[in-house]
Parts: sequence; structure tokens; C-alpha cells
Amino acid sequence: MVFDLFKSRRRARLRAQPVPAAWRTILERNLPIFSRLSAQDQTELLGHTQVFLAEKHFEGVGGLDLTEEMRVTIAGQACLLLLHRDTDYYPELISILVYPSGYTAHEDRHIGGGIWEEGGEDRLGHTGKRLGALVLAWDAVRHGASDPTDGENLVLHEFAHQLDFENQNTDGTPALETRGDYLAWARVMSAEFNALRNASYAGLPTLLDQYGATNPAEFFAVITEAFFERPRALRKKHRALYAQLERFYKQDPTTYSVEPVMAE
Repeated sequence: MVFDLFKSRRRARLRAQPVPAAWRTILERNLPIFSRLSAQDQTELLGHTQVFLAEKHFEGVGGLDLTEEMRVTIAGQACLLLLHRDTDYYPELISILVYPSGYTAHEDRHIGGGIWEEGGEDRLGHTGKRLGALVLAWDAVRHGASDPTDGENLVLHEFAHQLDFENQNTDGTPALETRGDYLAWARVMSAEFNALRNASYAGLPTLLDQYGATNPAEFFAVITEAFFERPRALRKKHRALYAQLERFYKQDPTTYSVEPVMAE
């Protein structure tokens, strides 16, 4: 309890500190939606960014010279997921490793039964509950930030996985407030996940990236991308799903999205 109180006070002091003018300039330039947030939300986001950058270790790898602009651009997107919510700032995460572009991960992969395959896998990003780290490709980060309506954002995707870990399971369900919330979440997400999986098997077009049909954890990451980048389309086509995400994230991205207005 004493440690939690100390941590809470330290974070409050960090949020209250003056924000470097360069940080606001970076977010205005690299995140088009930042300027569309209310003044109150901009202040909250910048405060969260101060805590995030103070607590997380960043490292450039693969020859990348990591800059303040890169750190702030990543942190600003990650902290968008924290607005309006009580947060522990991604407690499972210690380090963020940034490559200049896509990279190849070499590892053993389970391909069925007792068979494992050794080889390389091309990636733009990755995280895992036991890793304590999150890996990102800077060119994909920059593209995701600059185009906020394509439904694809690497930072939002990988940090949604971090939120998933806070439930102590990697199952596509973040930490919710009540038993009723968990029941409602399970009912809606199960139906939506199965619908996406069936559409993927049938070769039918979908609003949601069909990578989300891989498993419930990837489904949560994909719908988080859609919620923040294509909120109007998501609300129109998947109203119950949108309502669950709106309740969890405690915000309505249609109020600041640059997505074209759609007839409801």
C-alpha cells in the first residue's frame, strides 16, 4: 500500500509538470487526431505521456538512432488508449524496442501435435506477457500514426495486447469492472469473433481485418484498431461491439475521428 501511494503521488507530480513545447508540436505533426481532441483530453494525453516516457525504457535496435520524436510519437498513441480510465500504465511492460523497419524473428514455432518448426518470421511488431517488452518497426509506427482512417495502427494493436495481459490471461478480454461487464463482453465478443471467423472461411469481405479471426487475443487487438480509426463504420456495422468498446475505453472516437461522416 505504501509503495502504491508513493507511485500514485510520483505519477501525479509527473502529470503536473510543464510539458515540453516540442512534444505538443510532435503530436500535432505526427498524430492528426491529436488536434481534434478536446483541450481537456489533450492535457490528459500529454500528462499520461509524461508518466509513460518516465517509466518505460526505449531502445533503438537494428541500427536505429532513436530520437525524441520517435519516443513521443509512440507514447502519444499508446496513451490514447488510457484516456478517461484508471490506469497502471501497462504494468507488464518494461521496455520498448524499435527497429527502423520490419524485422525477422527467429524462434521455434509449434505447428501441431508434437511437431515444432525452427525458422524466421517477418514481423512489424510483437509483444508477449512474459517478455516484459514490446517490439515495433518505426516505419510502420509512422505510417499508422499519419493515416488515422485506414483501420491499421501497429501501436494501438500491440498496446491492446498489453491491456489484454492485465486480466492475467491472453484471451482477448481486458480487465473489466464487474461480473456483469464480463458476461456482456463474453456474449458480444464470442458472437462477433465467430462471425468474423465464418466470414474469413467463406472468403467474404469484412470491415474488420480478418487477422482478427486468428484467435480472441488478435481479435481484441484488431477491433481496438477499428474502434479508434474507423469508429463511425464500426458503430454502423457492429453496434453492440462498438458499445462494449466504448464502455471499456470510456470514450467515443466518433467525436474526434477524421473518418468521413456516415449515414447511420
